[in-house]
Amino acid sequence: MTTILIVLLILTAIALITVVLLQSGRSAGLSGAISGGAEQLMGKQKARGIEAFLSKATVILAVLFFVLTILLAYFI
Repeated sequence: MTTILIVLLILTAIALITVVLLQSGRSAGLSGAISGGAEQLMGKQKARGIEAFLSKATVILAVLFFVLTILLAYFI
């Protein structure tokens, strides 16, 4: 049980880091390079849809990360 929780926690952490890095910040970081091309091809609505998806994914992954951390602390 502990091994499964550790593996899920590591996968969640990697996914959370990836999603946070893909979001645009003040300087339009890594997401600016990716969504900039998408914005030219598919319009501004698509770029906003990507940002909305990344925002929702961040919240879901953060909650999952905290729940897995608490469960892991409980079982150890």
